[in-house]
Amino acid sequence: MATAKQSLVTSTPDILGGTPVFRGKRVPVQTFIEYLEGGQSIDEFLDGFPTVTREEVIAFLEEAKARMLAVAS
Repeated sequence: MATAKQSLVTSTPDILGGTPVFRGKRVPVQTFIEYLEGGQSIDEFLDGFPTVTREEVIAFLEEAKARMLAVAS
């Protein structure tokens, strides 16, 4: 699991042309968001992308929540 100083998302030109991905994976974060927008569950996403763990997905959601709450205040 990533530390508080290390984001769960990374973006480098060498991996999928700089598309934001889960750290250490080649799975775009946008794909996860699109699964949720389409009404699919976290389990369905994990079934389709078994290299991403439930802990990583939950940590990503927690990080996104913290960032949004910081912006809102």
